[in-house]
Amino acid sequence: MKPSEYYIKARLFPTILTSIPLLIFVFSIIAPQYTDALNEVSNILPILTSLGISAALIFLIVLINRLLAKEIFQRYYFKEDTHLPTTSYLLWEHPFYENVVKREIREKINVRYGVVLMNEEDEKANESISRKHIAAAVARIRNELRGNKMVLQHNIEYGFMRNLLGGCIIAIIFSITIIAFGYLKENYNLRIVGWVCLGVYALPIIFSKALMNRHGHYYCKMLYDQFLSL
Repeated sequence: MKPSEYYIKARLFPTILTSIPLLIFVFSIIAPQYTDALNEVSNILPILTSLGISAALIFLIVLINRLLAKEIFQRYYFKEDTHLPTTSYLLWEHPFYENVVKREIREKINVRYGVVLMNEEDEKANESISRKHIAAAVARIRNELRGNKMVLQHNIEYGFMRNLLGGCIIAIIFSITIIAFGYLKENYNLRIVGWVCLGVYALPIIFSKALMNRHGHYYCKMLYDQFLSL
């Protein structure tokens, strides 16, 4: 089955970009230490490769990156779907959309899906329930706009950034390992490479909140713009 555009751009590409410290660790540290053992393994690698082991490992790393991204960054900043911009922007108290726009979106949700979202008074009394209702409605909007190219592009960009952050965690772990090994073996080149990798992959983590919020904002705005144009 051919991988989707979303899988390739939002999941596979971040994995490739954040796998550099892992590859350095394997080929510069592990391989030289265990050359004889790896030579024996190399004899059976063609068999393993033909069985799809390489694709399976890539798939595993993609899953790990996505899991870290969702469980650490998305959960920390957005607390699941109920605090994503697509949910928060429809709350009456949120300042991004004017109330007239919120009413238009809410009325269209009612017409198309038969879902009535809470009014201002009820929402103030129970915001958590209101968020759940909005999140459920947004899921239906996303499903209806699944084939929309503009929404897909912004979804890919958000997914790419989120999964890149997840991959950066693994990259930082291997970067620190490379640095430690460089000091242990008094290998100046490894130390430099490790510090460079650490700096490169730490930057997205440092600015993770801004990156997540900004790309979440862009996706949310595009989703509702396209929904209103239906």
